[in-house]
Amino acid sequence: MKSVAMSGSLRANVGKKDAKALRRQGMVPCVLYGGKEQVMFGVDERAFKHLVYTPDVATVDLSIDGKAYKAILKELQTHPVTDSIIHADFIEILTGKNVTMSIPVKFNGNAVGVRDGGRLLRKMRKLTVSGPIEKMPQDITIQVADMKIGDSVRVSDMKIDGLTFLDKPNMTIVAVRVTRNVVEEEVKPAAGAAAAPAAGAAAATPAAPAAGADAKKPAADAKKK
Repeated sequence: MKSVAMSGSLRANVGKKDAKALRRQGMVPCVLYGGKEQVMFGVDERAFKHLVYTPDVATVDLSIDGKAYKAILKELQTHPVTDSIIHADFIEILTGKNVTMSIPVKFNGNAVGVRDGGRLLRKMRKLTVSGPIEKMPQDITIQVADMKIGDSVRVSDMKIDGLTFLDKPNMTIVAVRVTRNVVEEEVKPAAGAAAAPAAGAAAATPAAPAAGADAKKPAADAKKK
């Protein structure tokens, strides 16, 4: 897994007033948890560029006043109007201790069901997993080439040595579903089928004359005689 280097400075004071002062300087108030003690520090907002604004996941090599920490970004808070980063929480990575991360999912291949007219539905873009940091993959790739219409892959189908998947087991990650066009093609009859008579069916007979029509005709002929 790739790593991003970030440098920070310990915060002299802790509180809302100090946090606002840091933000005016273009800094982000941060907290590092998980170790022997919490570490309050500030980082230049621009340093988050390669950690936040990317689909990839990464660990963080933190340098805080010359002291090194290995960490992962746990939570990020942004301003509701400007979207600027206003706070960040990091979790320190400790040897022998499991970490929990959201790993991006990638789908590889052209599904058979899609070639047959189905549609590939990507339900989940990330999976939450727990395990040793050295077991964490850069991404989780799912092969979809052999998937037919009606096939699906659920969280319960995922197996990676050393990792535990924390999402609900019955959640669908990806599926191939039939499209409306395919359904209509299966139901719609062939052209002209409705007009053609069934094999062996009798030809339509002319409508019977109205009641009393034939009874009047012989009477008229009798008068002529």
